[in-house]
This record gives sequence, structure tokens and C-alpha cells, in this order.
Amino acid sequence: MYYAIISEDIENSLPLRAAARPAHLARLEILRDQGRLLVAGPHPALDTPEPGDAGFTGSLVIAEFDTLDDARNWADADPYVEAGVYRKVTVKPFKAVLP
Repeated sequence: MYYAIISEDIENSLPLRAAARPAHLARLEILRDQGRLLVAGPHPALDTPEPGDAGFTGSLVIAEFDTLDDARNWADADPYVEAGVYRKVTVKPFKAVLP
């Protein structure tokens, strides 16, 4: 089943994001290579794909896991969590309907 991992950044998270980004992306690439990643990306702080110094307000990952606990454990091990980028992470089941 798919699970949505909805993360909210702390204020001024951009420097922390930059430092942890390679490890964060490496984990997502593993999910992608396993065919388990539906979508992943950040939420820009401004209404533009490239918010510059304004940075991001959070992230969304929708990926396939065996159980909700597996999804939560994966989310808890995210390098952004360890780096202190996120102030809150919500994990919940997701049902893909369209397209």
C-alpha cells in the first residue's frame, strides 16, 4: 500500500536541508529503483519552483511500504529528521485513484 509522508520544516531550514540533501536523496533513489516511489519533493516557501533563499516549508513523499509501521520507521530514519530539518512528520495511508 502507498503511504504519504508529509513533513513540515522548522523556520530557516535551508542550511540544514543543504547539508543533509545528498543522503536524503540517496534514500529516495533506493525507493525509486525498487519501483516503490510514486512521488517525492519539497514544498517551496514561495509560489515558484525555485524559491531561492526563502527555501522550503516541508516535503511530501508518497511511497509503497508493507505496513504503516514500516512507513513510519522509514520516515523516522530520514537524514532530514536527524539533521533537524523537520519540526513535524505525519505518515498516513494513501490511496492512488488518478491518473
